[in-house]
Amino acid sequence: MIRPGHTSLGHTLSGDHGSPAILLLHGFMGSSKDWRNVIAALEGGYRCLAVDLPGHGASLGLPPEDYTMEGAARNLLGLLDELNIERPAIVGYSMGGRLALYLALRHPERCAGLVLESASPGLENAVEREARRRSDEEKAVRLESDDLASFLYDWYRQPLFSLARHEGLLQKTIEARLRNDPRELARSLRGMGTGNQPSLWEELGVLRVPALAVAGELDERYAEIAARMASLDPRIRSAIVTGVGHNVRLEAPGVYLALLESFLGTT
Repeated sequence: MIRPGHTSLGHTLSGDHGSPAILLLHGFMGSSKDWRNVIAALEGGYRCLAVDLPGHGASLGLPPEDYTMEGAARNLLGLLDELNIERPAIVGYSMGGRLALYLALRHPERCAGLVLESASPGLENAVEREARRRSDEEKAVRLESDDLASFLYDWYRQPLFSLARHEGLLQKTIEARLRNDPRELARSLRGMGTGNQPSLWEELGVLRVPALAVAGELDERYAEIAARMASLDPRIRSAIVTGVGHNVRLEAPGVYLALLESFLGTT
């Protein structure tokens, strides 16, 4: 059941109140529904909170400041307070992984552990960030043109994705993404795109919680990022999954769940 709560973030909550809590954060164009299979596997032993991030799912029409990394983090902390969840493990995919890392670094007292799937600490220099902001602005304008289907097909043609290698998976994903409001996606891209977030690379050394960085072997850029993150901080372990790309959870669900359950069992 999706509930808006006073923070205006749609969410689903399942599992026993006394169980360890997990906060699940989806990627760009996703929603809390993306975690259904993970929740089904974990809710017997964990309290699972999956959230619709600003511009996605039921979290629409929010104030402009909510469509930023800082604003989304503030709303998430408010939701955790509302639900009396003090210190969950935070699991994030792509954009949700960037937000998860931001939360763990800026609010370590609210994070018990961190699982990042195909996520980065951001871009390291201002030139890269400005180029990315321009690229994201072009994509946002295209989204506002109302040709979401065309946008989606081009989006999933990017080299980091390999969903087309799995029968029916690309089409199923696109059908789910077509439920989005493209103008809300544009707001999210402008506010929470990689070009607009602060670089977190220099802060990795002060990470206070154990972390697992998961990436697909075919997504070479994020596989390199995961390995580099692990090399910079002994608290971070990397896991590169063979034969898959950016969306490890969809392409290799059994492997992903095994990695997640193993990590959660040690936090």
